[in-house]
Amino acid sequence: MSLWSRIQDALSALAKGEGLSAVFDRLRSPPERSVAFTIAVIALSAKMAKADGRVTRDEVMAFRQVFHIPPAEERAAARVFNLAREDVAGFEEYAAGIARMFRGRAREGVLGDLMGGLFHIATADGAYHPAEDAFLARVAEIFGLSEPAFRRIRAAYVADAAPDPYTVLGVSPEMSLDQIRAAWRAAVRAAHPDRMMARGVPEEAMRLAERRLIAINRAWEEIASRNA
Repeated sequence: MSLWSRIQDALSALAKGEGLSAVFDRLRSPPERSVAFTIAVIALSAKMAKADGRVTRDEVMAFRQVFHIPPAEERAAARVFNLAREDVAGFEEYAAGIARMFRGRAREGVLGDLMGGLFHIATADGAYHPAEDAFLARVAEIFGLSEPAFRRIRAAYVADAAPDPYTVLGVSPEMSLDQIRAAWRAAVRAAHPDRMMARGVPEEAMRLAERRLIAINRAWEEIASRNA
């Protein structure tokens, strides 16, 4: 059964009048985390798309850059987006429900992956609105992500200034090159598609790994060149 068919099943299980937040409380077991991850990204994106007062074609099309969606499965993705957009529940309720889904050692990793998907969509139209920044900062807070973790993810996606390579890797200039190299290698391992899928990121969203690895490797190359 495809990911999108499983999403259709999850939505069909909603009782009359239930919103998407009910889905988040049901999809906590590891086998269904990929379904939960996908619904979470699309649902929060639908809420975020209104944060700057408009929904652009680029933001909608960004879903295709995050997820591989076969033409036959577009209806499932559109249904999640529309349910979230029309749901009376606010994004904070969604974020809290999503945070409850992911527990254990991989929690910060998978929620960081999810934040990466949201940043990708937020910046898809070539602009990054202050309201979107406030939205994402609040989501990260509800997720329990640390401020350094949030800044690290933001630096890899937001192009309002040249990204600070130390922030991207979560290191400081005071650290030795060997320590920074170790942090870079750990970041590369964490962004490996196999690791991401183990955390619950679906195979259909592995494009997120590509962008993250580019940012991580670029940061390391810049730091290494400064210390050559």
